[in-house]
Amino acid sequence: MKTRKNGILKSLYPYFVIALIFFGVMYFLNYGNKEVHELTSGQLIKEVNKSTITSIKITPKSNESIYIIEGKLNDYTKGESFKAKVLEKDLPIVTDYANNLGKEYKTESDPGSSSILYIIVNILPIVIIVITAYVLFGRLASTNKNSMDFGKSKARLNDGNFQVKFKDVAGLKEEKEEVEELIDFLKNPKRFQKLGARIPKGVLLVGPPGTGKTLLAKAVAGEANVPFYYISGSDFVELFVGVGASRVRDMFKEAKRNAPCLIFIDEIDAVGRQRGTGLGGGHDEREQTLNQLLTEMDGFGANEGIIIIAATNRPDVLDPALLRPGRFDRQVTVSLPDSKERKAILEVHARNKILAKDVNLQNIAERTPGFSGADIENLLNEAALLAVRRNKSDISMDEIDEATDRVLMGPAKTSRKITDKEKKLVSYHEAGHAVIGIKLEDANEVHKITIIPRGVAGGYTMMLPKEEKIGIATEKELLASITGLLGGRASEEIFLGEITTGASDDFKKATNIARSMVTEYGMSELGPMQYEQKSEGVFLGRDYGKTKNFSDQVALEIDKATRDIIEKCYEKAKKIIKDNEGLVHLLSEALIKNETLTKEQIEAIVATNSLDCLNGIASNNSSELTLTELKAKAKELKIKGYSKMNKEELEQAINENK
Repeated sequence: MKTRKNGILKSLYPYFVIALIFFGVMYFLNYGNKEVHELTSGQLIKEVNKSTITSIKITPKSNESIYIIEGKLNDYTKGESFKAKVLEKDLPIVTDYANNLGKEYKTESDPGSSSILYIIVNILPIVIIVITAYVLFGRLASTNKNSMDFGKSKARLNDGNFQVKFKDVAGLKEEKEEVEELIDFLKNPKRFQKLGARIPKGVLLVGPPGTGKTLLAKAVAGEANVPFYYISGSDFVELFVGVGASRVRDMFKEAKRNAPCLIFIDEIDAVGRQRGTGLGGGHDEREQTLNQLLTEMDGFGANEGIIIIAATNRPDVLDPALLRPGRFDRQVTVSLPDSKERKAILEVHARNKILAKDVNLQNIAERTPGFSGADIENLLNEAALLAVRRNKSDISMDEIDEATDRVLMGPAKTSRKITDKEKKLVSYHEAGHAVIGIKLEDANEVHKITIIPRGVAGGYTMMLPKEEKIGIATEKELLASITGLLGGRASEEIFLGEITTGASDDFKKATNIARSMVTEYGMSELGPMQYEQKSEGVFLGRDYGKTKNFSDQVALEIDKATRDIIEKCYEKAKKIIKDNEGLVHLLSEALIKNETLTKEQIEAIVATNSLDCLNGIASNNSSELTLTELKAKAKELKIKGYSKMNKEELEQAINENK
């Protein structure tokens, strides 16, 4: 705190100096605001004749026959005085008057003849002003040394800060092979040149946010033994036109001095967006910067030995000239990790964390489809924070389950008071979703049901694919997804006799799937035609207007086909729920009692058609159970010799039996 105060005082020091000088000069000029009366020579002689002068000071003026007379009159106040100029011929009148009255008068030398006084009055103020200005501008320069270097490149040379290696990048096997090839070329170019191979001048890393594009570039920096420059796309663009282009030139100039080398441009879409698009055309400064980048990458000048790696999650908005061969020759798609890669990522981020014995990374990987590497890192971090908050010595599955819910839906709102009517309504709604997932063949598998509010949702049902796919879905699977989304509203209508607003988000998702089936996937009576495509924002590098490529009659048919899909799925959802009325009641009752049901508990209810089985499955974490509860659970599972086992042996046997 003391250092901070000293820093503040030090920064204010120049302003105190300026204020002191200002007030000193003002005081010097005004000299205490004394009032001086200017008298003419005639007025002075009149006062002499009247004998009203009480004090006199005579000062000769250099090189002139003029004297300056200063003094006071008998009716002046303490701060008043007079000043007058008299010729040499009139001076005896004043001196005789003073001598006759016995008044002593002062005669001072000419101030113009004093070199010291001349320096003080004329030169010293200028010196003070120059020194003050020098100190102030010196402080500004030390605060921001590069404030005037607008055209200098902001690319920073890796000085060993990147300690990430390829072994620290889990998954991304093919992607790492692509960039490893660049490093091999820089280390042993003759190996490639022998067969006439030309290494790509640019590699574009494309993928959703958080998939590890920047991490992969850091790993390249950690592995490479060549200079590595890194910069963000936004560092090129400034307020002043031409600055970005100048920075591009300076960056390549510096890189050529240190060739062979690597340049990494993060978020290149900030400067590489398509030219001449959007409302009002392109931005002159950004377009000039892009033009200069295109020229430097593959223009008239040779650019050997410089390889550029760029990253973006919006390749669709990039200028086509940037993606042509000779510039970014190769695009490497860094996609979301699959189950195997998610497990490897979990192992990397779990290195510095203390996990409980019951934590199975493979199970976590299977339960987190669609999670990026950043999401997985955040998941384990949230779990660690929860364990610290609960004063635990390790991270158990309870914390990981809660962290998964927090990442997906937000923190649980346990302090919110929920009425019995709301709890019943939400329980039947979520039970409707779950029954569709359990009984419909092509539906996703139900892993968890909860009626604890999170975010804007009063509850939710976690349904995950039975098998992880590469993104292709069949028509039956899409119809099953729509049916599952409509199961909540169907359950409300059948068992509560009223409908609520709780299904609005379900309708939104179901409608999007149904309309895509009609207009994009060709899964309707309208045939295998694409009537619509995903729209792009006007400010994301796409044209403002899009022509409608179908008639009003076809638009009516699209709406009808979409409605037919929704209505058929809704009727199917109601039929499944009516046929499994008892299961819906059981799940609703269990949710009202326990608020959350795990996959094991749901499977037990379905298998036994009773809630008595929940007594032996109180938690997803068996290590939380007592020895008596573990033996009761082992008895239900018909584990041989359970009565002679200790707690650890029972836990292992139960987990193996699952």
